[in-house]
Amino acid sequence: MSSTLSPAAIILAAGKSTRMKSELPKVLHPVCGRPMIEHVLDAVRNAGVSKIVVVVGHKADDVKDALKNHNDLEFVLQSEQLGTGHAVMMAREALADFQGSVLVLAGDTPLLKSSTLRKLLDIQSQHKAACVIGTAITENNSGLGRIVRDRLRNFLKIVEDKDANEEELRIREINTGCFAFDCQKLFAALSKIKTNNVQSEYYLTDCPEILRHDHQVVMAATEFDMRQAMGVNTPQQLQEVETVMLSQQT
Repeated sequence: MSSTLSPAAIILAAGKSTRMKSELPKVLHPVCGRPMIEHVLDAVRNAGVSKIVVVVGHKADDVKDALKNHNDLEFVLQSEQLGTGHAVMMAREALADFQGSVLVLAGDTPLLKSSTLRKLLDIQSQHKAACVIGTAITENNSGLGRIVRDRLRNFLKIVEDKDANEEELRIREINTGCFAFDCQKLFAALSKIKTNNVQSEYYLTDCPEILRHDHQVVMAATEFDMRQAMGVNTPQQLQEVETVMLSQQT
């Protein structure tokens, strides 16, 4: 990827708030007095992103109304929740003519740092990669996608926890859910993903392996610590994230 365009971003904000036991859309739950998605937006803008597409779904109007003062956002609707890959597909039209890099991030990861997002973009640019996956090392890998590498440490694939075999379950390098893609190569890969997995969903995490099979450069970069990758799915995780954020402000 040799484009000099400012990067774009796709932020996934369509999920329900089931485990939060709340009617409020998950990405609108406050962290340090602001909806958690606003912290993600801060990180994205400070990483140099100029075009931001937010994928909404569950209580879409509530999310759009809460973010109506953010004039740089374009909203697209995922009317059915058919997986992360399907969510990103909803942004295809909004980015149909965009030829640069695109970050793909979750709206429920408020501890992301702009410096780390810039590193992903820099690695992608330096290596002309179709995809750079942000990864982290952790012993607490339960429920997280594993990064599978070959003997030379080259990226092979991401295996979701529910689809992993015993050997893969022992892998400590995990997918943080933060990606830097060549935008048009991302959508080309999305057109090839299938639902042959335990959850019968379209996994965004299948795209890097598809790109690798298409002889594209795909890299997994261990640039994250687990704090940055912390997603919020429960009230306890919301409290943990707020505690971390408060500690970083003092």
